[in-house]
Amino acid sequence: MDDPVASVRRALERNRYMVLGTTEPDGTARLSPVFFTHTDARTFYWVSSPDAQHSRNLTARPKVSLVIFDGDKPPVEDKDAVYISATAEQVPDEELEATCPTAFTDSERRGARAFTPHELTGDADLRLYRATAQTHEIHLRGKDPANKKNVDTRLRVDLP
Repeated sequence: MDDPVASVRRALERNRYMVLGTTEPDGTARLSPVFFTHTDARTFYWVSSPDAQHSRNLTARPKVSLVIFDGDKPPVEDKDAVYISATAEQVPDEELEATCPTAFTDSERRGARAFTPHELTGDADLRLYRATAQTHEIHLRGKDPANKKNVDTRLRVDLP
């Protein structure tokens, strides 16, 4: 098996979108693809409307799940997939000045643009959100020699 920490970092660097999993008021899951940036695989940022259902969900129920994977690879190929349990929130207006440079450091290289605090407050349609990771897991294929069950599963990864 490849180094699990390297697998996490590779998946985060190779992909621009994550699936954000929030919980609806009735307890069902809501999945939303969002463009993301991150700092050191622990804090994940995205921009969204506060009126979007997933934004309302995380305001009421901040525990979220994130999945990041390369959907372009065929199923038979090995691919890096990261599953993250996190707590999410809208970045408070008073923190935007300090947070935006960090949240958007990598945006242009990843094909997006950096937002300014002014574009994310007041009458603006969008807000900055962040999720702080509690756990990371990777996809471990059944055929991997490190997998004794021979069935695809998840392996917890503790980042240094």
